[in-house]
Amino acid sequence: MTITGREVSDALFARIRDHFDDDAIVELTEIVAWENASSKFNRALRIPSQKLWR
Repeated sequence: MTITGREVSDALFARIRDHFDDDAIVELTEIVAWENASSKFNRALRIPSQKLWR
C-alpha cells in the first residue's frame, strides 16, 4: 500500500478478512497510511529516527 501504484490483490484481501472484521481493516489501513505519511514527512525534513524500534 505504501508504494505508489500498488494495489492489494483480491487473494490478499480475502486472507486479511479471515482474521479481521471491517472495522479492524479500516483501523489497520489508517495506521499504515499514517505511519507512511509520517515517515515521508520526517525524511523530507531530515528528522532522524528516535530509535524506538530497538
